[in-house]
Amino acid sequence: MKEDRPSPFRDAHLDRDTAEHVPSTPQTRSPAYRLAFADDDFLCRDELRPVRLQLELLKPQMMLDEQGIESTIVMFGGARIPDPVHKAEARTETLAELSRFYDVARDFARLMTAKSLDSNGRENVIVTGGGPGVMEAGNRGAQEAGGVSIGLNIVLPHEQAPNLYVTPELSFNFHYFAIRKMHFLMRARAICVFPGGFGTLDEMFESLTLIQTGRMERVPFLLFGRPFWERVINWQALAEAGTISDDDLDLFRFVDTAEDAVQLIENWEPAPARATIPGR
Repeated sequence: MKEDRPSPFRDAHLDRDTAEHVPSTPQTRSPAYRLAFADDDFLCRDELRPVRLQLELLKPQMMLDEQGIESTIVMFGGARIPDPVHKAEARTETLAELSRFYDVARDFARLMTAKSLDSNGRENVIVTGGGPGVMEAGNRGAQEAGGVSIGLNIVLPHEQAPNLYVTPELSFNFHYFAIRKMHFLMRARAICVFPGGFGTLDEMFESLTLIQTGRMERVPFLLFGRPFWERVINWQALAEAGTISDDDLDLFRFVDTAEDAVQLIENWEPAPARATIPGR
């Protein structure tokens, strides 16, 4: 293992601090004088988008490595799914009925985290989008088991903050949806999808597409709540139309309970990534 050696060059923090205490003159007050890496206005320019994309890829990656996180269990699901305690406040009867998945998600995260702690606590760490609803339930269950969990939040036009159950050192915030979704999958050992809306569907279909096309290895892919998913998506119609193959329907499994999900993940037989797409 390579030992960390001190750099022979002056530390960037020192130069940033020094630059903040230079005499105030017309020259030092000019935006041109600011250090590029300490200039927020410069970093937010359109031309710096490639740099911002790289920073959003690197920061969580480096910090997760520093925290020793080796693999994750991904939990996607709706922000509007209420805690059953508040299901009477749900704006539709269906949302009130779906509130049971808050408890299922919470139980699942608690069970998976307990199993993670039985090993080294660095494998199969729960990761959610860090928001309310199913996401909150996942982080909450992990905390109740005494473990850590990751939250991958994103800046939205309306006020948005991480739920209070995300481990603070593993609470990240994103500007780019694409990089956020990449971080969901980079360490994924299983993908668990609970009822949700546009965001959940987007995350589910992008993940399925990566597996279907062989761009990602096959992992347990579990859809919680068969009646919900079969009502929302006519999977069989896609196969009958030929727009997907019958084999594609084997890429995921339906589950209804936390216990069933844990058992499926534990008994999963690894399969190689696809070399070809059936039906093409």
